[in-house]
Amino acid sequence: MKKIEAIIRKSKFSEVKEALHDVGVNFFSYWDVTALGNERVGKVYRGISFSTADIQRRFLSIIVNDDFEEAAIAAILKSGATGEVGDGKIFVYDVEETYRIRTGEKGGETLR
Repeated sequence: MKKIEAIIRKSKFSEVKEALHDVGVNFFSYWDVTALGNERVGKVYRGISFSTADIQRRFLSIIVNDDFEEAAIAAILKSGATGEVGDGKIFVYDVEETYRIRTGEKGGETLR
């Protein structure tokens, strides 16, 4: 099993969510985060200067069986990309075990 963490643009969340559903990933957690990007340029809007270094993003946490890993990553890459700096990152980790709290089951079947 794999844990996929993705930091994406908030504006691309609906597309990424739909793409994940299309490849069979129907459950994941997400939350809003503020990221510090490489861009250090300030912007001026209506005479007020503000930093663009702090970027609002959405963080996704997805646990999948190994056979869904490549499809999930491809879905995020394709649907989350704009081609601009700041599209985000994907991190992949091994998951040793999962348990379903309700029944006590363990293993890959708990993800279905």
